[in-house]
Amino acid sequence: MSDTSAGLAAEFATRVLATARTMNACGINRGSAGNVSARCEGGFIITPTGMAYDDCTAADMAKVGADGTANGLRKPSSEWRFHRDIYAARPEAGAVVHTHSPFATALACQAMGVPAFHYMVARFGGADVRCAAYATFGSQELSDAILVALEDRCACLMAHHGMVVFGRDCDHALALAVELETLCEQFWRVLQLGAPKLLPADEMTRVLAKFASYGQQGGQQD
Repeated sequence: MSDTSAGLAAEFATRVLATARTMNACGINRGSAGNVSARCEGGFIITPTGMAYDDCTAADMAKVGADGTANGLRKPSSEWRFHRDIYAARPEAGAVVHTHSPFATALACQAMGVPAFHYMVARFGGADVRCAAYATFGSQELSDAILVALEDRCACLMAHHGMVVFGRDCDHALALAVELETLCEQFWRVLQLGAPKLLPADEMTRVLAKFASYGQQGGQQD
């Protein structure tokens, strides 16, 4: 590895660790559960398996190649397969965040997705956030189920497990994970009031069109 490549890998490792610590600090994950990765040349950098993030250094982050070969001082997260497969299937993905956040996990343990109860559901690419079918953690079957649930989406829940989100970089993926947990909490609260009232399909189509340019600066905005 060249000095330049080594420097970039160290920079990505620092970002991945900082993101993992932040997701715990903001309450969407606890302990060594969940994981974070960032795409880099030849593969991705991912948090190690079974280590508390506050006890880690950037050197503890693992490098996994596109072929699944791991390098580094530590073993990669047991969930490295779905990170690898998301990067292979979705070229726009620059980082992946997986958490066991309380409200997303509560819905996922009922194998529930998040329907169009609020227009912000469209933030994740469609009229709902799907729940991937259950499969054993770390398995190829789980990765395959996640890719199906992520079709035309940047987030999904994982039955009896948690959530997974990807973004253009670590900051973006973490922000989306926080937004998804907020929506899951809101939906959970709505369910306490009875059957949720959902937005019609034509309205979600309009919202999705508006989200195509959401947050872009420059030019006239409606």
